[in-house]
Amino acid sequence: MSVAELAESMKDRVAEGSFDSVVKFDCGDDGVLVIDNQSISTEDQEADCTISVSLEDLQSIVAGELDPTGAFMQGKLKVDGDMSVAMKLGQVL
Repeated sequence: MSVAELAESMKDRVAEGSFDSVVKFDCGDDGVLVIDNQSISTEDQEADCTISVSLEDLQSIVAGELDPTGAFMQGKLKVDGDMSVAMKLGQVL
């Protein structure tokens, strides 16, 4: 699954959520996924918080197969910027 396909699969969840910040998932060479309030895109932009994670791990988190906190503790994702924004992601993931 590509970043664009993942973004498309999350579109309804994000639109229905109450997320009020901008977070960028940086998947390296696979691209970026940006959640900006109730919209989602694959266009790179400034964000309150950037989370560096592999596309495979991001897919597992979205699917509910990988706990985000556990992934952070294992070093599978890195948070740069406002950590409180990352904590609010449970509303849309």
